Amino acid sequence: MLNLTQRLILGCVALAGLTVWLAVAAHQPMAAAGHPLLSIVLPIAAVAIAIATFLLVLQPIRSLARDTKRIAEGNLEHRTDWAGHDTLGIIAAELNRVAVRLRDLRDSEAGRRQMEFQLSDAVLQSIFEPIIVTDGKGHILKVNQAAAQLLGENAADRMALTNTPGGGKILSAIRDAIAMQKAVAGEGESALLPMRIGKADRSFRLRTTPMRDSEGRLLGTVTTLEDVTSLQNTDRFKTQFIAVASRKLRDPLLQVRRGLYALTKGFAGELSPLQQDLLASTVEDSQKLDDLMADLIEVAEIDVGKREMKLENLRPLAILRDAEARYSDQAAAKQIDIHVNAFADLSPVYADRRAVRSIFDNLLTNALRFTPAEGHILLAAEETKDFVQFTVRDSGTGIEPERLANIFDRFNTSSESGTGMGLALVRRLVQSLGGQIAVESRVGTGTTFRFTLPVAVVEPARHTVEVG
Repeated sequence: MLNLTQRLILGCVALAGLTVWLAVAAHQPMAAAGHPLLSIVLPIAAVAIAIATFLLVLQPIRSLARDTKRIAEGNLEHRTDWAGHDTLGIIAAELNRVAVRLRDLRDSEAGRRQMEFQLSDAVLQSIFEPIIVTDGKGHILKVNQAAAQLLGENAADRMALTNTPGGGKILSAIRDAIAMQKAVAGEGESALLPMRIGKADRSFRLRTTPMRDSEGRLLGTVTTLEDVTSLQNTDRFKTQFIAVASRKLRDPLLQVRRGLYALTKGFAGELSPLQQDLLASTVEDSQKLDDLMADLIEVAEIDVGKREMKLENLRPLAILRDAEARYSDQAAAKQIDIHVNAFADLSPVYADRRAVRSIFDNLLTNALRFTPAEGHILLAAEETKDFVQFTVRDSGTGIEPERLANIFDRFNTSSESGTGMGLALVRRLVQSLGGQIAVESRVGTGTTFRFTLPVAVVEPARHTVEVG
């Protein structure tokens, strides 16, 4: 069998012979005229030589090109039939080898991906808590069996999930996590998702976390529903116990404080200097104990829903001026300047006056306690969309970073004095009014508390229109 080089040489010789033949025939027209057979054979020979050249040289190359194209288009089962030890045969053999290796690589990669998918799906299905996985646009990709059992057949359908009990809150958390590019996890009673399973009422805590690739690009979200029914019941029992115990203890404490007051006024006779010092320390401790029980009772009332809020429209500047007036004497005694910064025309907030007063009392008490002499405290307010954001900033000692995470927990140890319940009460009051609270602090530079309260909805005034 001729190789590619031999075919090319043979083709070139044939073409050269054909060219010479045509040239001789053109210079000897009379001879061709004298031989009629020659005028017929000559064109046939030319065509035959051209066809032979095509079949010997061009056709194998075109056939190999078609085979290469089919393999490049993804048909990795296709093979070229060209065989030989020439250059064209080596190209064909290597092309077949490439196709085999690509097919094996594709099969192994697909198998690996299939195994990874099966493993991840098995892990997802084995998790006891309901889980919903979405892409970067919020489209639901996967729900595990627990989520399907909890939410029903509509769990995997984003549109249908909207009409499912709790579905709207789930989709809202997913949208917030994608928009803010961070985890979304609510707190307090408002963050709980009540669900009815059969005849049992359950409560779930919702948490949505963004998923990212190795380069930090958003891939989607994972939403987890944590069953906190038992924890909620335990916490409710604990809260009720603390509330009852605090109320029972207040009556004996009141009698103790009355006795201490009588002693300080000299009703039991004159006291020595040492007795006066001991009595003053006891009076101070009894006041702290009374403050603690008052905070416990108030937090318990909020947690169990017994705290009734009397909502009304309150002007932000009036709120700040009132807080400044209540603590101006204490601030002056410590040479601390309290400055108010807010516009008079800010939209009113819809809140409970007593709750707002308690919020500022706790925040200002802490600010005065940890701000040194000649320090500064800023009370500010500004409007942001549907909320008014209030700020309480001091130039005090600040809070260590490791304590900030638990600053709003009950009995937190972020301060050396106080009941440890103040900030827990502040957070619950803010949340019960429909707002949020945050804290920023650096040791040595002060602390800033910011919380929001919803703007009061202004109803359009209706005026009687006379006809005629």
